Amino acid sequence: MTREFKIRQIGLTIQDFYQSKEVSSDLTETILYSVEAGGKRIRPLLLLELLEGFGLELTPAHFQVAAALEMIHTGSLIHDDLPAMDNDDYRRGRLTSHKKFGEDMAILAGDSLFLDPYGLVAMAELPSQVKVDLIAELSLAAGSFGMVAGQVLDMQGEGRKLTIDQLQTIHANKTGKLLAYPFVAAGIIAQASQSVLGKLRQAGELLGLAFQVRDDILDVTASFEQIGKTPQKDLAAEKSTYPALLGLDGARTFFDETLEQAKNLLEQLETESDFSAEEIQKIIESLRLDG
Repeated sequence: MTREFKIRQIGLTIQDFYQSKEVSSDLTETILYSVEAGGKRIRPLLLLELLEGFGLELTPAHFQVAAALEMIHTGSLIHDDLPAMDNDDYRRGRLTSHKKFGEDMAILAGDSLFLDPYGLVAMAELPSQVKVDLIAELSLAAGSFGMVAGQVLDMQGEGRKLTIDQLQTIHANKTGKLLAYPFVAAGIIAQASQSVLGKLRQAGELLGLAFQVRDDILDVTASFEQIGKTPQKDLAAEKSTYPALLGLDGARTFFDETLEQAKNLLEQLETESDFSAEEIQKIIESLRLDG
């Protein structure tokens, strides 16, 4: 199963969910506008590749879990772009949801994308305990103990000189936990041991940290065409970033070292369990700034 097929199937799974029991066509249009805006789908792809790494043949249920993760990520982007938050006009190279449909519909579309994923996971043909564990982990990664709390800390840090430890706490929650989720979810679905689950979580958290450092670097160095959103927004908001604290070269070094730590953990998993990290390593390598 190719990566391109997986990306298409993730999108189709979300479309099918919203179009099968439509109540408001305007709400569906607003939701799908952001869902279909593109993006690398790195979070759901990681989940699917990890499942195949455990030797599982992908099923519609696996795509539903992957789609649920992408829905929450997309909802977070809609809300992040609102005037009360990051106040951005563009995302993924097109107008943000509130610029296209108005703030009211953007807020409600984001609400839907935060709430609906749990129903989608509950519908999946997986063992009941597996679904309970997946839903619990997704809530912890996305809500008051993860992404949302990280966003609060991020806003409170604007205009302040943060330490590297404070910055890592922000991003461990804002970005890291939702990127760690596919690693943990794959282990839950594969019914891996607690030892394997622990290493998966750690690898995912490291990748989440690296992903945020990469985003900070690109905010300083990339153009609108490259990142599909307004560059240097962090500078304008006076946010502490890894380039600001470590220097651009230091941030690049920290990024590469963090990626290597994640890769090393996955290599350990290959020696300790029936797991192949080949495709995951390819995704990690694709994040390299010179790749």
